[in-house]
Amino acid sequence: MIDIRFTVRNAVGHVTLDRAAALNALTEAMIIAFDDQLRRWQDDAGVRRVVVTSANARAFCAGGDVRSLHARRAEGADAVARFFRHEYRLNARIRSFAKPIVALVDGIAMGGGLGISVNGHHRVVTEHVTMAMPETAIGFFPDVGATDFLGRCPGRTGLYLALTGARIGPEDACHLGLATAFVPRARLAALADALDDGDGDPGATIALFALPSGPAPIALRRTAIDAAFGAPSLAAAIDRLGARDDDWARETRALLAAASPTSLAVTWAQFAAPPEPDFRAVMRREFRMARQFSARTDFVEGVRAALVDKDRTPRWDPATLDAVTASEVARYFASPPEGELAFD
Repeated sequence: MIDIRFTVRNAVGHVTLDRAAALNALTEAMIIAFDDQLRRWQDDAGVRRVVVTSANARAFCAGGDVRSLHARRAEGADAVARFFRHEYRLNARIRSFAKPIVALVDGIAMGGGLGISVNGHHRVVTEHVTMAMPETAIGFFPDVGATDFLGRCPGRTGLYLALTGARIGPEDACHLGLATAFVPRARLAALADALDDGDGDPGATIALFALPSGPAPIALRRTAIDAAFGAPSLAAAIDRLGARDDDWARETRALLAAASPTSLAVTWAQFAAPPEPDFRAVMRREFRMARQFSARTDFVEGVRAALVDKDRTPRWDPATLDAVTASEVARYFASPPEGELAFD
């Protein structure tokens, strides 16, 4: 049992995430099975589009199963890196897939859950969606292609989400381009049935069920976000937040204060770097970063504090942003000893 199901109906390939007890957190077995199935469907003339859904309403996918990676830490960094190698190959396949992929995103979608949805062609969200990339809070960085999809968000909003892991709803997801349509949960089953017709443009089908998502709260904060995160350095951004006396600035400072200082510094550098020429190059760079994080203590400590012991008191090393050196940050972008991420 690998908690993911594949069926074909009316020339539509269906991927159903079914690991409710773990909010559909992706195991390595689920990722490999998903990637293998897409490879087969790519060359199958009997499949014209793919629809990705969850079997439970609480979550679409809460991310990669980093708790299992914590349990495997005794196997060494190579074993942990293997998980990310498989996951990033899946993300790249979704991004380049020649047939339309539709993700029906209802409930929680975080981390790796965005990797298997936002990188696809059509991303439908409901009023119950909560999206986030909360990796800096567990001593990691925004991956699964976040360099690309958060990098394309307007102004400095993507950098703000990358650093803070702030949660957003459907209005913000549509405004930022992370979602392509808003469909209320009450209409989702009917949309899924309509998508079962393998003919025609799925975007046109989705449009028949979509409604305006409504005003985006993040748009109202855009000036403040751009002012703070448009600073020339992370330290300057934090200073700018400190000069503000409002609830948003205080909440944002609290999110940054709780995150791994190394994760924050590396994430700032990640989004400050020149853009890569294509998505596969993005994933190669993110694999370099993941490989380095896999070998460092903050990722293990962050997962322990958030998901294993759940004491919410991670002991970061180093403990302050001032102690994170530029040379240390640069190491996270170095090529891994086993070579760059390869794609088939």
